[in-house]
Amino acid sequence: MKKLINIRRGFVILLFLAACDQEVITTTEAPPDTTNLPPYPCTGTEGSANFDKFVAIGNSFVAGVQGGALFTDGQDNSLPAIINTQLACAGGNATFNQPSINASLGWNLFVTQPFLADNTKPILGKLLLQIGNNKDCAGKPAPRPTPQAYAPGNLEALPNPAANPGFIWGNGSTKSTLNNFGVPAIVLGQALIPQTGAWAGAGTDPRFSPFYGRLAYPGNGTSTIVGDVIAGQPTFFLFWLGLDDFFLHAAFGADPTKAPLTANAAFAGQYNAAIGALLANTTAKGVVGNFPDIFVMPHFTSVTYDPIPLDATTAGALTTGFAGYNAVIDALIANKALFGISDAVATELGTRKVAFQASCNNKVILVDETLTDIGPYLDGMQGAGLISPTDRAKLAPFEQMRQSAQSDVLPLSTGSVLGTPGTFGIRGLSEPLTDQYVIIPSEKETINAARLSFNASIAAAVNGSGDRLALADVDAALTAFVNAKGAAFNNVFITPNINPPTGIYSEDGVHPNTRGYAFLANVFIQAINTKFGATVQPVNLALYGATGLPIP
Repeated sequence: MKKLINIRRGFVILLFLAACDQEVITTTEAPPDTTNLPPYPCTGTEGSANFDKFVAIGNSFVAGVQGGALFTDGQDNSLPAIINTQLACAGGNATFNQPSINASLGWNLFVTQPFLADNTKPILGKLLLQIGNNKDCAGKPAPRPTPQAYAPGNLEALPNPAANPGFIWGNGSTKSTLNNFGVPAIVLGQALIPQTGAWAGAGTDPRFSPFYGRLAYPGNGTSTIVGDVIAGQPTFFLFWLGLDDFFLHAAFGADPTKAPLTANAAFAGQYNAAIGALLANTTAKGVVGNFPDIFVMPHFTSVTYDPIPLDATTAGALTTGFAGYNAVIDALIANKALFGISDAVATELGTRKVAFQASCNNKVILVDETLTDIGPYLDGMQGAGLISPTDRAKLAPFEQMRQSAQSDVLPLSTGSVLGTPGTFGIRGLSEPLTDQYVIIPSEKETINAARLSFNASIAAAVNGSGDRLALADVDAALTAFVNAKGAAFNNVFITPNINPPTGIYSEDGVHPNTRGYAFLANVFIQAINTKFGATVQPVNLALYGATGLPIP
């Protein structure tokens, strides 16, 4: 019997875009710009560091994920692989052993897919900008990040060793030879527990990750990621783990039932445990990264708060459909004394009426759990004979509803569900979007507060490391880059978006493309040089490709 693997809830059930009937295509990346390059000799010094064996620990940003998938070409251009090329010129080892996934398109981490080998649908891999039949409100072609399909029967990316033995890398005893322990979509605590690689938990234990399990196979549940790194005795390490402790929560609209937000105390304890173990059990020095503001990334800025185009007929029909709801809101406000409604609540109710228009920019309807629940007032209206039991039942889904505002955040994945059939209506138009699809202002503030707390814990760990750790201030570097709206390096201009050929983000809007990883590599290299007196040469961005142009 084929074993069914359930990749942890943190990423696999995130619906990204319509994922059926995808065309099988050959993919290409934009070639690097190699014109007018400045000389970059392979020179440098280690300072007080030792680069003989460089090992990286992290999540998808360290593994080399691009376009929502882990695939071979992305791994070859991972953040630590790019850094190691520069370290090798400063006395380090040119060998950087990564656990190749041996897949051209990879396994899309953002799309729900079955793991059975006999499934009749093709496996979906990385996202590419694809035009297809997509058009904007003006009727112009509109590229969309679209998962690319393998030919039916091609299982090279399937994370199921029963059907795809090639998914397994080496065996558990060879992990000490690895230099890259980047594991996609894991939270910090998973680096410390054996369940992350225990195949006995596949399909039942949300702590299990097949992308660590493939390294620990057969995975008897005794090894940990941090323990594996210690066993290999690195002389220098990169540690950049913990972003998913808040990013996954945000990607699911801050719905704690889909992906919880790690508590500040838990993060601090786990971070200190991981770093403490690395420092206590090796002689290595290292560089760690903090976390940038995710809400300036294209994943959270590409879908506007008013993204729905409507013609006059549809807008009129929707407005008519909500006429009864709007009348109920007006009645509650007019009879606020009768129903015990305060002036403040009455003012709030006045903002919750729904209107649509013939326009490219209609707001969506959504559930906001911070709003006053009008359910008790509706019960009062029914008791007073103002609405029927049937009308009361129809109003139940709208008790904490409003239309979107500019302060709301709609993740990129929400774009795939807008206008699609829901439980009883059309999502975003006649059926409110639920918690997992929208980040309301209070949720955004909570997530940002957690990120800042996590960064404070990282800074404290660096300060308490006895000068063995350098801090790569990724937060400051990306904030400055976003504020400047672009920068020029090595005769190439880069921008903080997806747009080819200048954008540094891949098609999923959160992971960098190859050139974006080269940009981040320089942030880490600068920190290494500053802390340890090294002279590692910066990465030449012109040697690394950008996101490819849209395909038909």
